[in-house]
Amino acid sequence: MELFTRLFGHLLAFVYHCFDRIVIHGYLTGLSRPEHVVHFFREVGGAPVITKEILSERTHRYQSWVEAFARNHRIPIAWAEKGIRKEDFVLRWQRRMVRKNDYGVYFIFKSMEVGSTFRIAVPKYPTRDPNYRIIAKTRSRFTHYYFYIHDQVLGPIVMRVGSFVPFQATYYLNGHSFIEHQLKAANVDFRKHDNAFLAVGDVAALQAAADKLSPEIIRKQLDYWTFVLGPKFSPKERKQVKLSRTYAISQVEYCFNF
Repeated sequence: MELFTRLFGHLLAFVYHCFDRIVIHGYLTGLSRPEHVVHFFREVGGAPVITKEILSERTHRYQSWVEAFARNHRIPIAWAEKGIRKEDFVLRWQRRMVRKNDYGVYFIFKSMEVGSTFRIAVPKYPTRDPNYRIIAKTRSRFTHYYFYIHDQVLGPIVMRVGSFVPFQATYYLNGHSFIEHQLKAANVDFRKHDNAFLAVGDVAALQAAADKLSPEIIRKQLDYWTFVLGPKFSPKERKQVKLSRTYAISQVEYCFNF
């Protein structure tokens, strides 16, 4: 790239580098391991025996909340159809929200996908505790929700949440969307197509906006949407169990555009 710039730099209108696609996993710290599940449902929830029905009740509670949230806010919610690209399908709702200069959730997709959860089994041999159950991590197919969001800071993002305990979340964001919002806030003229800025009134402002994206900014917005759209917990549960998210980067793309 340095050689290319030296040879053809006089032909380049401007150059910038930034984060592009970012995929982040969010784990509920207090429900990520079998022993955490035991503590949550027995010690905090008061259940004498942890059964499949107890875990299912949490799933039904969250699924009912999502349906009510969509209904109360008049947000379209639908099952994802095979062969249809989700991002293309929701574009008209995204553009409508952008035109209105509004922020929030504009579409929810439901999708049956394989995700992480727990299985419960009765011990093969008797134990001193008749309520003892074997709880182990497993992967199974269940409903996941894709929340399409127009965020005031990050721009268009997607939050995917599994409806089975431990309610693992995945977040999809793009650095170009963040830069676009920064330039608009600074009243800098630009022309953007897909994931590239084709023209800009202030190149230094463009690079400064790209450099501004930080873990602190991302965490603040993800924490907000996780609290708003994630599974609900009582004050007692939040007080006794660490139910904040631990974030881990799954994929990150960095681009050098000219």
